Amino acid sequence: MHRYRSHTCGALRESDIDQPARLSGWVHRVRDHGGVLFVDLRDHYGITQCVADPDSPAFAEVEKFRSEWVVRIDGKVRRRPAGTDNPELPTGLIEIYIKEIEVLGPAAELPLPVFGEQEYPEDIRLKYRFLDLRREKLHQNIMTRGAVVDSMRKRMKEQGFFEFQTPILTASSPEGARDFLVPSRIHPGKFYALPQAPQQYKQLLMMSGFDRYFQIAPCFRDEDPRADRLPGEFYQLDVEMSFVTQDDVFAAMEPVITGVFEDFAKGKPVTKNWPRIPFAEAVRKYGSDKPDLRNKIVMQEVSEHFRGSGFKVFARMLEDPKNQVWAIPGTGGGSRAFCDRMNSWAQGEGQPGLGYIMWREGGEGAGPLANNIGPERTAAIRDQLGLKEGDAAFFVAGDPEKFWKFAGLARTKLGEELNQIDKDRFELAWIVDFPMYEYDEENKKVDFSHNPFSMPQGGLDALTGQDPLTIKAFQYDIACNGYEIASGGIRNHKPEAMVKAFEIAGYGEQEVIDRFGGMYRAFQYGAPPHGGMAAGLDRIVMLLCGTNNLREISLFPMNQQAMDLLMGAPSDATPKQLKELHIRTNLPAKG
Repeated sequence: MHRYRSHTCGALRESDIDQPARLSGWVHRVRDHGGVLFVDLRDHYGITQCVADPDSPAFAEVEKFRSEWVVRIDGKVRRRPAGTDNPELPTGLIEIYIKEIEVLGPAAELPLPVFGEQEYPEDIRLKYRFLDLRREKLHQNIMTRGAVVDSMRKRMKEQGFFEFQTPILTASSPEGARDFLVPSRIHPGKFYALPQAPQQYKQLLMMSGFDRYFQIAPCFRDEDPRADRLPGEFYQLDVEMSFVTQDDVFAAMEPVITGVFEDFAKGKPVTKNWPRIPFAEAVRKYGSDKPDLRNKIVMQEVSEHFRGSGFKVFARMLEDPKNQVWAIPGTGGGSRAFCDRMNSWAQGEGQPGLGYIMWREGGEGAGPLANNIGPERTAAIRDQLGLKEGDAAFFVAGDPEKFWKFAGLARTKLGEELNQIDKDRFELAWIVDFPMYEYDEENKKVDFSHNPFSMPQGGLDALTGQDPLTIKAFQYDIACNGYEIASGGIRNHKPEAMVKAFEIAGYGEQEVIDRFGGMYRAFQYGAPPHGGMAAGLDRIVMLLCGTNNLREISLFPMNQQAMDLLMGAPSDATPKQLKELHIRTNLPAKG
């Protein structure tokens, strides 16, 4: 028999009854039932119940067992007594009568429990992540992550893509976030950067004639942590294709992503034919460029009903042609208490409030806005929104450029409060026609609003003859349940158009050549039209596992302060290391 096990803890079945077995694993828990000891032994594959009674030669040793000891158990497989079967376990019809044990690794007192799924402080969970990972739900999440990667690889290869690995040490690139820099020992004073994404390399692969590339790519960005963004590093399904239009990318990738979701949706419906929603429409209807389409609420502009009305606040605003009034319908929200609660919520979000109209019995509008604009306008708003008695509408007004994100938050809040969100489904959509540029208020300049390497709609003609803030790009995102899970574009593969695009954002031609020399040179020697995308592996797994925190689907994540509490990173470098790198630290003064 093998030194440690003849079977795993998830393998034994009725067919093994009366056979000898040897298992090794962790003591999940010990139960004493009237002098008979039951040991739930756990390994990666499952749990097997093991039993020792006072007649067992190992009984005295089993009494010493504590949680998370690693032990070897020898015994005989037998059927569980009638009425004690456990249908929740694959091994639930059998147990092992213990004859011999060996303690392979005793455990000290645990800093957090492994048995059960109770909440525990995150700093403890991350410091003792190796224990946290033994817990059933987290352990299963990690296994799901691996299975999702397998599904992605399989589907990409079925679509004719080839897997490549691109460099980790590269040059710094302005991709919208801070780079992690790596000092060079061999070239004093110079630095490598860890890639924010393999963007330039995957485009260079298209220049090299490889046609269809993918990679499960590690990416590194020195960004502030969020629940839906891991600090430091993340992984993405990175894709690029040659000789394609936007429609070709959609046709190739939609079945891949749909299929991955269907593989792990556990029966929940997944969108079959994805809608294509222009960015401006997404903002207008949902107040988001990554709308949660499970939420049935659709916002509408109702400016005409307030123009010249008795509600002077809105009427005066609408004298400026750029201003609008949007309505957010609230089906079933027509009570004063609920409307007041939404108003208080808006004030908590830094807004002056949230105007509302509620429709009482008989369909009459009520509330301060209704009183000011009168019954005719109130009825017209109700008819436009398709509302009835017992419903309400909430209003935001001003310059949509400044209020659309708040309107989207209000839509989400209403959807949650009024049960307008069907949480048992995955709603996928393409968001298209993103603006090429946006105005950076802080630096008072035009800047890229998305990926700087995308092709503007209209090409060089648009760049030379159009107001930059009106140019749309061949850029697209995939939205799912309120998250952006992928982003991509058709690339700007013409050197003169690339230079002009960066010039509009404040980069001179020489700076483009200096920073993107490899790609700029490649474009001079026969560049095919190409495009692609990158899908966030971490966010996809997070959605499929039903959690809203990426730390619940990652092996060894950092905390919210971007610190690895398990390994103690970041840490101080030794004077010898700094000397070899020709670096001297200049720490901020302690306050």
